[in-house]
Amino acid sequence: MTQVPAPSPQRPKLLESFRDELRVRRYAPRTGKTYESWIRRFIRFHHQRHPREMGTTEIHQFLTHLAVVEQVSASTQNQALSALLFLYRYVLKSDVGNLDGLVRAHRPKKLPVVLTPGEVRSVVNQLAGVNALVVRLIYGTGLRIEEAMMLRVKDLDFERREVIVRAGKGNKDRRTVLPGRLVEPLQQHLKMVKSIHAKDLSEGWGKVLLPDALARKYASAPQEWVWQWVFPQQYRWRNRQTGTQGRHHLDKSVIQKAVRKAVLASGLSKPAGCHTFRHSFATHLLEAGYDIRTIQELLGHTDVRTTMIYTHVLNRGPGGIISPEDRL
Repeated sequence: MTQVPAPSPQRPKLLESFRDELRVRRYAPRTGKTYESWIRRFIRFHHQRHPREMGTTEIHQFLTHLAVVEQVSASTQNQALSALLFLYRYVLKSDVGNLDGLVRAHRPKKLPVVLTPGEVRSVVNQLAGVNALVVRLIYGTGLRIEEAMMLRVKDLDFERREVIVRAGKGNKDRRTVLPGRLVEPLQQHLKMVKSIHAKDLSEGWGKVLLPDALARKYASAPQEWVWQWVFPQQYRWRNRQTGTQGRHHLDKSVIQKAVRKAVLASGLSKPAGCHTFRHSFATHLLEAGYDIRTIQELLGHTDVRTTMIYTHVLNRGPGGIISPEDRL
C-alpha cells in the first residue's frame, strides 16, 4: 500500500509573521499598526509583488517616490524606512544592502509653538471638567496626550508628587513631576472614577485590559482599583460575540477636539494643540532656570539634542532682548 506523504506545514502568511515579530520585540500596538500600513503601501506600490521577490532596488524606488512625488516629511519617510527594515531583517531574514544613495525627504528646521503662561491660562479657562484637567496635567507634567490617556490609578504618586509613565515612546518608563495644584483636583476626579468602577463591579463587569500577559498571571488584577484608567470612557465597550463588557481609557480625539475649540474661543493667534502644552512645559522650565538634562529626563527624550530645540524658543531671543533703537 502506497503511503501518502504528510503535508508540509503551511508557512505563516507574511503579515501574520510580521505581527508575531512585533509582539516578540514588544513594539507598541500603535507602532505595529503604523508599520503594517507601510508594508501594505509598499506592496501596492509594486503591484502586489511579494517582498521576498524584492530588495534594495524596490525599497529605493518606494522611498524616493515618497520624497519626490508625494513630498512627505523626513520623519514620515524615516518611519516608512523603519517599517521596511523591520520586515526584511526580522521577518524575511534578508539583508537589504546599501541604502546610502536614497533620496532623502527635506527636513525643515521648525521651531515648536510655545504659549506664554497667560496664553495657557486663557485656553484652559475655555475648558471644563475632564478636558481641563487633562490639559492642565499635560502642561504641568510634560506628558504626551497618549501617555496622559493611558495613565492608571497606580501611576499617580501623590505622596512623592510624581507621575510614572509606563511604556512611553520607545517603550520606556520614566517619572515626571506632579504639580501640587493638581493634587486635589485629581483626587476629587478619582473619587468619581472609583464610584463608576464600583458600579461596574456591582453589575458584574469592571475589568480593564492589562499589558502583556498580566491578566493571565494575576487573574483578579483587571478588576482591581489600582489598574483602572485615570481617565475612563463614559460608556462601556461590549464584545458582541462574548457579551463581556469593559471600560477603555478616554480617546485622545475627545481632548484634541476640545482643545481646538478652546484655542479658537480664546482668540489665540497661534496654531496650538495638545502637544503645544508639552512644548510649553519644557520651555517654561528652561526659562525658570532648570538644567537641560533634568528636562530631558522629564520629557523622556533619548538624545539631549532633541531637548535642545527648546533653547531656541526661550524668551531671551527676539522677544526678550532690548533693541539698540530703544537705547537711543
